[in-house]
Amino acid sequence: MCLLHPCWSCCCLLLFFSLGVQGVPKDPSAAPEQIHLSYPGEPGSMTVTWTTWVPTLSEVQFGVQLTGPLPLRAQGMASLFVDGGHLRRKLYIHRVTLRGLLPGIQYVYRCGSSQGWSRRFRFRALNDGPHWSPRLAVFGDMGTDNPKALPRLRRDTQQGMYDAVLHVGDFAYDMDQDNARIGDEFMRLIEPVAASLPYMTCPGNHEERYNFSNYKARFSMPGNNEGLWYSWDLGPAHIISFSTEVYFFLHYGRHLVERQFHWLERDLQKANKNRAARPWIITMGHRPMYCSNADLDDCTWHESKVRKGLFGKLFGLENLFYKYGVDLEFWAHEHSYERLWPIYNYQVFNGSREMPYNNPRGPVHIITGSAGCEEKLTRFTLFPRPWSAVRVKEYGYTRLHILNGTHIHLQQVSDDQDGKIVDDVWVVRPLLNRMMYL
Repeated sequence: MCLLHPCWSCCCLLLFFSLGVQGVPKDPSAAPEQIHLSYPGEPGSMTVTWTTWVPTLSEVQFGVQLTGPLPLRAQGMASLFVDGGHLRRKLYIHRVTLRGLLPGIQYVYRCGSSQGWSRRFRFRALNDGPHWSPRLAVFGDMGTDNPKALPRLRRDTQQGMYDAVLHVGDFAYDMDQDNARIGDEFMRLIEPVAASLPYMTCPGNHEERYNFSNYKARFSMPGNNEGLWYSWDLGPAHIISFSTEVYFFLHYGRHLVERQFHWLERDLQKANKNRAARPWIITMGHRPMYCSNADLDDCTWHESKVRKGLFGKLFGLENLFYKYGVDLEFWAHEHSYERLWPIYNYQVFNGSREMPYNNPRGPVHIITGSAGCEEKLTRFTLFPRPWSAVRVKEYGYTRLHILNGTHIHLQQVSDDQDGKIVDDVWVVRPLLNRMMYL
């Protein structure tokens, strides 16, 4: 027997354990995974984001033919992400933005490098301008465990039902768990949807660990605020994503509350100047201002932080959104679905008794946090509040159809009832005087 053999065995064991400590596969892979799209806000563009376990070049090959060579090329950059867990796992996050895309055209793409390529995916470039009718899937609070809405969302995506996805906070439960392996698993789970549609996000409370580092690293949203707040235009709508979490995790910096508030006001001012072209203003933030759930969350308190601000008076969002005529506000956090009557300061401002959402005199709130996670569904109070129109304690998600500048169609899909539409409402507002609620 060779005397060196025991040492060689020891070396193998050391190598095995060192790879385990790093938390990467036994054979570190350069093959892309966790592939997803986002819209960077620039017409004719799309950003592709993916993960590898070793540093590689970042390239996307794309074209319009379903088979054969992919003639177009785009290069980007990879950044090293070190998770905050005790294993300090290393992920290489790649970002490549495709430009010069023709509106409404389907593209085929693959991403990676000569060290490894993904399989081919397809997406349709977003249409330009305000004169088309986007369709979106909207939901929050979807986990790696119990993602009830995901199979139906995958089928909807394969059938071409949507132009984009809005995920209103809370991913994976939680992306940082098990040294970020839960985040990896979640990103793999959503790939059949997110690699085919721009998957637009906002942060929730479950992203908080290590100053939202997994959220900031894994998603590629427009703007320069690490995806915490940003806005973008889609058809006849201006969509604003923001962080409710700055009001709750003040140890990361109280200045973030003020910074975001002033950014929101400037963005709303700009959106109102462009309201003739894009009449709808839609917001998405994780924790609601109002809810009628049977828990002790912020939205159950009369002076909720998101609604009234810090200390009940600083940087509250309800007055701001009302002042600038926000039409539709999406929330999540509560693991249920609730549609409110048009509301401001606890008063119902229906358009009329017969048609409450026809020219409403206050914003319409939709809470859609029942996509499914390990925490199951959230109970409601026994009796609904006077401002609560519809409450559904079932797994599901929301469909949003922005038909034109005056009509929006909302539907709630129940996964508990095999895709049945359990809420269906039109919001109608005139083109003129959109900034003011009269």
